[in-house]
Amino acid sequence: MDIAVLLSTFIVILPAELPDKTMVATLVLATRFRPLPVWVGVVAAFFVQCLVAVAAGGLLTLLPRQPLLGVTAVLFAIGSYILLRGAGRAAEEEAEEEEEYEKEVARRAHADGVQVAVTSFLVLFAAEWGDLSQLLTAGLVVRHGQPLSVFLGAWLALATIAALAVVAGRTLLKWVPLDLVQRVAGILFGFLAALTALEATGLQLPGPL
Repeated sequence: MDIAVLLSTFIVILPAELPDKTMVATLVLATRFRPLPVWVGVVAAFFVQCLVAVAAGGLLTLLPRQPLLGVTAVLFAIGSYILLRGAGRAAEEEAEEEEEYEKEVARRAHADGVQVAVTSFLVLFAAEWGDLSQLLTAGLVVRHGQPLSVFLGAWLALATIAALAVVAGRTLLKWVPLDLVQRVAGILFGFLAALTALEATGLQLPGPL
């Protein structure tokens, strides 16, 4: 396992998911249900999602490396564009997503602990399937060739987001400017796109990013 790759993956995924529906869905669930089973269910969903993303990335590494790096660079560039383009509407989108998830979980307000964990798992599993972070996790596996390190970095980042949402979600959303966080994430992915594109040309670059 490469600690540098784990940390760099954590640093890249964390800001990308902070203003995302991951945070909003977990926050809504935590306001309706007991926080601990919500967190357990959400983290379990992230475990499966990261596992699928890393497995997909691992399969892609069997393809010729240089063309694959080119495709990965495009993937990172698209992620950067999506994040930067949506930065101006981050707060508005957060409010819309919160209203949507409020309706989705309202009918289960009296669920017990196990049911809460299962509900949280299903809500986040559906929300995150094919999400930007899942695609980018696969791309990081392609870039680094370190599936275990990328898996742990991505999963820990998502688990941290879930913990923040459960413990201090509304306070965090009140004081953290979501548009700024999203712009930082977009810049990070743009940087990754540029580095990966350079690697696709055959240039060897130092460092875990």
